[in-house]
Amino acid sequence: MIEDESAVSEVELHALVDGQLESMRIPYVLEWLRQHPEDALRVAQWQAQRLQLRRLHRSIALGESPPELVRAVTQAPRRMPWRHAAAAAWLLGVGVVSGMMGGSLLPSGSRSASHDVAALMPSFARDAVLAHAVFAPEIRHPVEVTSADEAHLVQWLTRRLGAPLRAPTLQAQGFNLLGGRLLPGADGPRAQFMYEDKQGQRVTLYVTVFGEGVAPTETAFRSARDGTVESFYWIEGRFGYAFSGELPRASAMMLAREVYRQLSP
Repeated sequence: MIEDESAVSEVELHALVDGQLESMRIPYVLEWLRQHPEDALRVAQWQAQRLQLRRLHRSIALGESPPELVRAVTQAPRRMPWRHAAAAAWLLGVGVVSGMMGGSLLPSGSRSASHDVAALMPSFARDAVLAHAVFAPEIRHPVEVTSADEAHLVQWLTRRLGAPLRAPTLQAQGFNLLGGRLLPGADGPRAQFMYEDKQGQRVTLYVTVFGEGVAPTETAFRSARDGTVESFYWIEGRFGYAFSGELPRASAMMLAREVYRQLSP
């Protein structure tokens, strides 16, 4: 336990994010973050803002997130709300863009005035937008398993989600499968498949498998836009799908409908 809680200053928290904190102070500051999830969340936000530059200026090397900082947030106390802990871990562990904490999926200035996305979308679709915003800009680690091992990827995610999954093919539309990853969900694991075109534009497919009697009753093919992210989501039996991309609506709809067609029984 930390004896003098006032000893950890905001300057030191910033230094930790920048990788400039004196090595002898790192254990002390990390213990502080473990005991203070609110400060851990603030640190995650600062790291997100710093790494937004990577998205805007990909030629600038900002360095990796300090590994000590990653461990501090991923080991945050259990009393930290699940969404905050998961988002903080994602932000620090993979280097993500800004502004997704505190109830807003994207920076408030970029949100559409006509759409309150949080109110319109079911929870799994909101999580899909968050996951897209977290991983789509990532340069070094956008996926856990690459498309080079697609059979293993699909088999692995199928086993973890407990239902047979498929990775749609979008090559005819100009997008190749990059790979995928396993993600946490409020009531179980989730899957994300990521695709990329020749210009480096990325889109994602987020997959949820609902338990018996848990799936939303509304199953229609719907869409919502939050800032620059266009999302289409639907329910098919036990599966919930959400397709997201920073594309014009017509382009995103074309891709989403192709995914829908391939995944429909």
